[in-house]
Amino acid sequence: MWPFNRKGKEPSTSSEKGKEPEPGYDIEPVVVCAGPNGLDKVVLTNYKGCTVEILLYGGQIIAWKNEYGEDYLFMSKKAAFTPPKSIRGGIPICFPQFGTYGHLETNGFAKHMMWTIEENPPKILQKYPSPKTKSFVDLLLLPSQNTNRIYPYTWELRLRVILGQNGNLTLIPRVRNMNLEKRDMAFTFALQAHFHISDVGEVRLEGLETMDYYDHLNNKTRATEFGDALTFEKEVDKAYLETPGKIAIIDHAKRRTYVVLKEGLPDCVLWNPWDKQAKKIPDFGDKEFRNMLCLQPAIIERPLKLKPGQEWTGRVQFTIVNSSYFSGPLEPHRVLNPTRSSLNSS
Repeated sequence: MWPFNRKGKEPSTSSEKGKEPEPGYDIEPVVVCAGPNGLDKVVLTNYKGCTVEILLYGGQIIAWKNEYGEDYLFMSKKAAFTPPKSIRGGIPICFPQFGTYGHLETNGFAKHMMWTIEENPPKILQKYPSPKTKSFVDLLLLPSQNTNRIYPYTWELRLRVILGQNGNLTLIPRVRNMNLEKRDMAFTFALQAHFHISDVGEVRLEGLETMDYYDHLNNKTRATEFGDALTFEKEVDKAYLETPGKIAIIDHAKRRTYVVLKEGLPDCVLWNPWDKQAKKIPDFGDKEFRNMLCLQPAIIERPLKLKPGQEWTGRVQFTIVNSSYFSGPLEPHRVLNPTRSSLNSS
């Protein structure tokens, strides 16, 4: 059980920006307050003054800021915070379907539903111990009459959001087949992380070299990536398959590297609409494509099937390395396949 406060305004941060607060700094780690357009949001704050904001609508993270108030995530200035519309930016959740990989609505219905805060969630896998920080929250989504009509299963979707003491952001999604129908349940899934970057034409991405992918701009044709680190000079929309557990976006201009560590989500999608397509998206600025790269840890190629009573657990950690290069081992040949190892039957 974790304490949280409900207030009409967000928690304050250090009055001296840039000065690291002492570990005992008096700050509320979890606050529920009004967000954009009056939507309830949860604000996580660590002792340094870093923050994460999560809407209960969609369970969507809409901000991840350092102690200086700089947001690591991209949020379109045209984003509409008016349910049941999607919100352009942050980290939307795709469930029980990613994209058009199935017969349901594109990217599923989870991001259009209201989630609740769960104070006493069931225990997570032992390899994911309880957070060492108080800056975390557990969210829960359950089926409704509307979802039962198009996806006739009884399930529980949980998301734990953890803001680490060093500012890292960790997401632990879980899906459980509640066994009421006594049959297997299949789904695809994605966490659509929109990163704020200096210029998409100047960044490079490491970790997806030599990977097979489906090209969404060419009727999902399967191909193989060649060459060194990926760079971008035109529209991209690719689903990479059986990818490594470590991927890095290197932004030289910001002297920053986004490191993504993932388990239980073997695939990964890259998306940027570029200039022509950006102009066709009503909730996306014409030139905003230059400052955004969407990297999406996902389950796509092989839908995950849960037996009655079985639960899937995934984990994604987003870390910032403040340098203009990334020197850690990406292990491109060590492909994680945790869709099996991260299953837990009750």
